[in-house]
Amino acid sequence: MNIDKLIMWLPSKKDAALITSEVSKRYLTGFGSEDGTMLVTKEGAYFFIDARYYEHTVQQVREPLCKVILQDNLYDQIGELLNKHRIETISVEDEYMRISELSALKRRFSAVHIDSSNRLSDFMKNMRIIKSDEEISYITKAQRIAEAAFTKLLSNMRTGQTEKQVAAFLEFFMMDFGSEGVSFPTIAASGVNSACPHAVPTDKKIMEGDFLTLDFGATYKGYHSDMTRTVVFGKPTEEMKNIYNAVWGANTDAIKAVRADISCKLVDNVARSTLDAWGYEEYFTHGLGHGVGLEIHEGPTVNKRSGTTLHEGMIITIEPGVYIPGRYGVRIEDMAVVTRDGCKLLTETPKTLVYI
Repeated sequence: MNIDKLIMWLPSKKDAALITSEVSKRYLTGFGSEDGTMLVTKEGAYFFIDARYYEHTVQQVREPLCKVILQDNLYDQIGELLNKHRIETISVEDEYMRISELSALKRRFSAVHIDSSNRLSDFMKNMRIIKSDEEISYITKAQRIAEAAFTKLLSNMRTGQTEKQVAAFLEFFMMDFGSEGVSFPTIAASGVNSACPHAVPTDKKIMEGDFLTLDFGATYKGYHSDMTRTVVFGKPTEEMKNIYNAVWGANTDAIKAVRADISCKLVDNVARSTLDAWGYEEYFTHGLGHGVGLEIHEGPTVNKRSGTTLHEGMIITIEPGVYIPGRYGVRIEDMAVVTRDGCKLLTETPKTLVYI
């Protein structure tokens, strides 16, 4: 179980970890909540939660090493456990803890060293970077939900609809197919707006001859999916077809390059080389991809500056794009699980250009 790894990471019986992020609580116990605080010691873990959620938390926490405690006065209860276990150092998640919370901890537990370095956050991120079979199944389920919603959207789109309307339809369809929520605010960018990689849906109406880039994801049991497809309304120009085929080729070539023990930088370079051969590399303005899991952006980072090597069990996105300022853009994004000899695509939606 995941909590065993954190217990083993603690240097001694005098050390403890304070877990406050929803992501880490879910990863360690199988139950995610914005509320609640965990204290992990060498002897075991404690999950403090108030009366509103106590019974539900008791039912949901699957980790036998973690005891759920009804929260009354949190600092007093933590203090009792610090004394019981003779804790001298508490590590906190520096990426999630607010300055005010850190200051309060230091005031309340002045006799204990509060380690606010990145040690605990880095350990949790590194532990989560390799996905278990169960995690892969959850991400796959989220992806199937997103794909079903996209398929339904294709038969419900037409010119004259606004980007906001299309994004709203897509999010509704994902929820209707079982998503817990969206992985991130849906991107629906048409025409000139598609030249912006992270465009926000607007009141712009989709017109004949527009590219429409859709970047979206569903969630299942806290895990995210992420995919992008670009469609065209009406008949594309020859240049639009060339750009689409260039991005498709870069996506395909990068996927072929993915396997364990290959550097993320190399995979990114493969996609850029393909786009360069088509004459569009200068218009690829972001990294090739990123990890996906309990957060939509996790390690590893797949870009030209990355120093990370791929390992079996990582899940990454492959999302090359070409963005012509003032005109239009194209992005195609898939998710893949890294294997020893290659990768397994989690994205099943075809990449042939769809005409609306």
